[in-house]
Amino acid sequence: MLALAAIVGVSTPSSADKGSVRAVITRGSLLVGAKGGHGTLAFHGRNYGLTITGMSFGASIGASTVVLTGHAYHMREPGDIEGAYSSIGAGAALVAGAARLRLQNARGVVLELSGAKVGAELSVAVGGVWVMLR
Repeated sequence: MLALAAIVGVSTPSSADKGSVRAVITRGSLLVGAKGGHGTLAFHGRNYGLTITGMSFGASIGASTVVLTGHAYHMREPGDIEGAYSSIGAGAALVAGAARLRLQNARGVVLELSGAKVGAELSVAVGGVWVMLR
């Protein structure tokens, strides 16, 4: 009985779930860029507030706001969404007023978000994004 309980209690990739994410991010830059925003995670019937911050370094100038929606994959609990995110593969792109992002944190949570970008910005910069529950 104890062995069965131990096996059932172990987390497996198949027990991971996904949540819906909506984020509004504003970015301003002149060589060093700063971005910040807020959002919502909908997970297992509840909504959780998110704070999103980040910074980039490189050749960049301008200001923009992007409204993103999508999913957070490989989550077991709401706190899994917290942490530093970096781009995986070639999944981060801003093209012609549209944004499509694929980011991953150290816990293995993958954010796949897309949306419309408003504003003008030219950037060849490297940076990171941090997500925290509010």
